[in-house]
Amino acid sequence: MLAYNEIREKKIIIYNGEPCEVVDSHVARTQQRKPQNQVKLKSLISGKTIAATFHVSDSADEAEIDRKEVKFLYQNRGEYWFCEPSDPSKRFKLDDSLIGASGKFLKANENVSVMVWDDEGEEKTIKLDLPIKMEFKVKTAPPAVKGNTAQGGSKVITLENGTTINAPMFISEGDTIRVNTETGEYVERA
Repeated sequence: MLAYNEIREKKIIIYNGEPCEVVDSHVARTQQRKPQNQVKLKSLISGKTIAATFHVSDSADEAEIDRKEVKFLYQNRGEYWFCEPSDPSKRFKLDDSLIGASGKFLKANENVSVMVWDDEGEEKTIKLDLPIKMEFKVKTAPPAVKGNTAQGGSKVITLENGTTINAPMFISEGDTIRVNTETGEYVERA
């Protein structure tokens, strides 16, 4: 059990029967009233953002979340197929709604981390965690064109998994680059 003032950012609590990640918290102490913790929660199942207030007498259960390593196999018609790294015969699929925007940075046969919530004996995969920076090989990149690059020019390139991003003019076909998977932006040449 977490007291009202222990409900902080990055904690995962049970709110209305589902696991929610605390995105923002602020303990407000007004002169005439008792302190209260105003939090923003993000549901890890539905993805909705919820505003909640916890008073001094309130408490919350911390969700029992496990992290597991899984291997991404392939994607077909909105279904993403994974398996256990040690046993490829134990395959399972995750829907497009759970994967979200991070699906465009998945690479075949690459290990990723998933959050698993134990809901009264039943395991549910609730979130996919990619590394913040990942390396990709540039599949296609148009040639750099001379012109107004005083403010820095950029061009659209295609990565090995088919994702397109903006990158600086000096990036060429065959280069290996690092991409920030949270923002989807070019970081540096590897």
